[in-house]
Amino acid sequence: MLRTLLAPRLVALHLLVIGVLVSFTFLGRWQLGVFEASGGPRRAPDPAPVAVTELTQVGQHIGGTAISRRVTATGTYDAENQLLVADRVADVAAPGGRAARGSGFWLLTPLRLTDGTVVSVVRGWVPTAADPATAVPGGTVTVTGRLRPAEQTDDVVRSGNLPRGQVATVSTAELINVWPEARVRDGFVVATAQQPPSRVTPVAVSAPTEGGGFNWRNLAYALQWWIFALFAVYMWFHFVRDALRGQRERKSEEPQPAEPAAQVEA
Repeated sequence: MLRTLLAPRLVALHLLVIGVLVSFTFLGRWQLGVFEASGGPRRAPDPAPVAVTELTQVGQHIGGTAISRRVTATGTYDAENQLLVADRVADVAAPGGRAARGSGFWLLTPLRLTDGTVVSVVRGWVPTAADPATAVPGGTVTVTGRLRPAEQTDDVVRSGNLPRGQVATVSTAELINVWPEARVRDGFVVATAQQPPSRVTPVAVSAPTEGGGFNWRNLAYALQWWIFALFAVYMWFHFVRDALRGQRERKSEEPQPAEPAAQVEA
């Protein structure tokens, strides 16, 4: 049996099947990866900046296509009411609170528009509360950035009580209480540029995305490659079985040597 399995013809078959299995398995995994990637978020259209007043209102939540839109806002910063958002890194999508304890602060400054309403602006990031970049520029400024929805007060696991002038989230509901005399528009703007220019470290914010639909054809291709691999194993089994069966049949057809005649006792 072993001699039959190691015959040159079957050894070549074994190697061919191994190559087929490895290749088809990887091809199926590749198609599965394409299928999984097809369901991920994709970059949505990113129109030119519009005035923040077109997308936000006082007392009305923002949502839908307004999220992550590029906006502009012109006004004056209210330096006395600036807040530090504690335990944050320079990325709006990164977790905050206890997960980023001691990482730094966002500079959250109210920008008063010409109509008297206030837009919450994350001007940038600083490593410490005493950083010189916390100084608020005076005069009229024009901010360009991306609009983000207000955070919920339970969006982060808080690391403890914060000092006066610091908050854990950019929550419009909370800011209304912190800035009681301001008419605060919902959401906040993450600044990407400012005129006159600012030297503060900007907070990274991504462009808008949209959900992608799964491409089920790629999943079918993955299953197809794996079915082909199973079929290769099935055919290998039949070839090996037929080879062993033929070897047994040939052995059974070989003439058996005659037994020596018994000697007659004298």
